[in-house]
Amino acid sequence: MKASRFFISTLKEAPADAEVASHRLMMRAGMIKKLGTGIYTYMPLGLRVIRKVEAIVREEMNRAGAVELTMPVVQPAELWQESGRFQAYGPELLRIKDRHERSFVVQPTSEEVVTDIARQEIRSYKQLPKNFYQIQTKFRDERRPRFGLMRGREFIMKDAYSFDRDLDSAKASYKVMADAYRRIFDRFGLRYRAVAADSGAIGGDVSQEFQVIAATGEDAIVYCPGSDYAANMEKAEALAPAGPRPSPAQPLAKTPTPGKATCEEVAELLGVPLSTTVKSLVLATDKLGADGRVEGSQVWLLLVRGDHEMNEIKVSKVPGLDHGFRFATSAEIDAHFGCKPGYLGPLGLKQPVKLVADREVAVMADWITGANEVDFHMTGVNWGRDLPEPDLVADIRNVVAGDLSPDRKGVLAIERGIEIGHVFVLGTKYSKPMNATFLDEAGKPQFLEMGCYGIGITRLPAAAIEQNNDERGIIWPDAIAPFTVVLCPIGMDRSAEVKQAAESLYEELLATGVDVLLDDRGERPGAMFADWELIGVPHRIVISDRGIKEGQYEYQQRRDTAATKVSAADIAAFVKGKLAAA
Repeated sequence: MKASRFFISTLKEAPADAEVASHRLMMRAGMIKKLGTGIYTYMPLGLRVIRKVEAIVREEMNRAGAVELTMPVVQPAELWQESGRFQAYGPELLRIKDRHERSFVVQPTSEEVVTDIARQEIRSYKQLPKNFYQIQTKFRDERRPRFGLMRGREFIMKDAYSFDRDLDSAKASYKVMADAYRRIFDRFGLRYRAVAADSGAIGGDVSQEFQVIAATGEDAIVYCPGSDYAANMEKAEALAPAGPRPSPAQPLAKTPTPGKATCEEVAELLGVPLSTTVKSLVLATDKLGADGRVEGSQVWLLLVRGDHEMNEIKVSKVPGLDHGFRFATSAEIDAHFGCKPGYLGPLGLKQPVKLVADREVAVMADWITGANEVDFHMTGVNWGRDLPEPDLVADIRNVVAGDLSPDRKGVLAIERGIEIGHVFVLGTKYSKPMNATFLDEAGKPQFLEMGCYGIGITRLPAAAIEQNNDERGIIWPDAIAPFTVVLCPIGMDRSAEVKQAAESLYEELLATGVDVLLDDRGERPGAMFADWELIGVPHRIVISDRGIKEGQYEYQQRRDTAATKVSAADIAAFVKGKLAAA
């Protein structure tokens, strides 16, 4: 490609709403253009990156035995109503009506459609296993779209769906996909971790995320440096606390804590470690009648150590809270505790509640909690002596750095990551409600066991930039750079020798399959170099009159601090050697 025939539009300053490096640099490099909130046009440079990402994903998916198709972006609501997700998905699902008032959705994912295909086309166990995939536009009506392509509303995703005869076979298909994902992300040249994860709205039991390591990542990744243990914060566990619980050593006392409503304030006032305090979190579950109307509620009190935070995903798996919960209303809190938040605790309740203690709290002695009276806390609280044992004990907190790893091989560490891929074993979450079956060897119908596998095609370039940039701009890995090599002839519009040398090298590299661009725009050297450093092309060759006279060109890799002089006769072989080593 020649720059004069391409479209290059760089900016000196990023838009004011660009908060993270990838957003700023993609806008400045002219790779994306904002059309609306969370909606972007992929400009020619950006599209070249996306197409390279797609090509690698497609090669590895095909190699893993997946079969490509394309499913509609707009899908009938009836399918989503069959699976139950039309109601359950929430406001992120864009629901629309056509001229006949029929309901449709704009797909954020395609489990329903692919399950409908499978129930029509897969008749026998002899047709299994099957894995269908697509690379397709998606839409999720994000509440707070931000960070450019990192959390846009419209995006491109690779989603694949496997179908198997039983759970063991489904797990085998899952492993094939997880291995393919590792090959994909290795080819991109990114630092990443595969971590155990919660399946969220997609569903399923076995789940893994692939996270690109980046300081600006929205996700917290928990791992043990001394072992292979890794999970995202939603899923991560620490080693269960060892018993037995210490015996009481302090008397129960009602202690004045004027104006101190948080655990931090109370610990500071009393001069005790924050870990000796316990925070009270009040939830509620609604009781529904036969007609689906709310007929009452059950109030729950969750106790978490003062230096820990509640993990809502873990709470959602607690028996009784696993069908949905909400934070209690002010009226419910007053009716059960007779006090405003900040001073709540499990002693002296006006009405009984369901009491759930985190595992750490369950083994504490002489702890501090609210007295259910403003400006007072209870100190020296002990299970058994001062209040009954909790109704339930569960792991309901986020882990913290320094916790013991559950595999007993060290302590946990935490770093930030950007999710770029997710693999699930779905089981029969979709095949059962949609009656997707096959006939086994005995001729009996069995539900298809499914898996789901996604890669954020347009998120991945943004994640790569977050990991690879400097003060001058983007530093693309070779595999996904918009161009791999750029030729920068100085004074090409004024020197016939420079023009002839540049075009000759351009044709030679092009003929050997190098993805090369010749900058024939006639720009000044400073402006030309600044453009390509901002855009992030990984290999640059400078051709000048002086260099031609000396029989040398200047080569510079994007991360190099200085150029290397290379013989003009050897430059093509030199560059191809650099590309082969990348």
